Amino acid sequence: QVQLVESGGDLVQPGGSLRLSCAASGSISSINAMGWYRQAPGKQRELVASITSSGSTNYADSVKGRFTISRDNAKNTVYLQMNSLKPEDTAVYYCNAGTYYRRTYYPNNLWGQGTQVTVSS
Repeated sequence: QVQLVESGGDLVQPGGSLRLSCAASGSISSINAMGWYRQAPGKQRELVASITSSGSTNYADSVKGRFTISRDNAKNTVYLQMNSLKPEDTAVYYCNAGTYYRRTYYPNNLWGQGTQVTVSS
């Protein structure tokens, strides 16, 4: 079974940028869609961005225009470029392999361990 490992989280000042990576232990080319979620303390896990196998992307309204999701099938890696970071972006970010169907992303049970992003001055 494919395993997912996130990396790239860090402490960054407001307005800064980070790029998260999600490396899969196997091929992701056949996975229908990949998604990035985040979970802040005391809050539910929320979908931030998703990308289909054909490269179609979708974003939560809170990150549109600031975050960009991409995938490199040759490297079996999914990225999340985060710009203009805000304190409210502080959370643990998780990668997921799922399915995109009728404009909805459905996560499966394949999750990474998460990577901490802290936005603070």
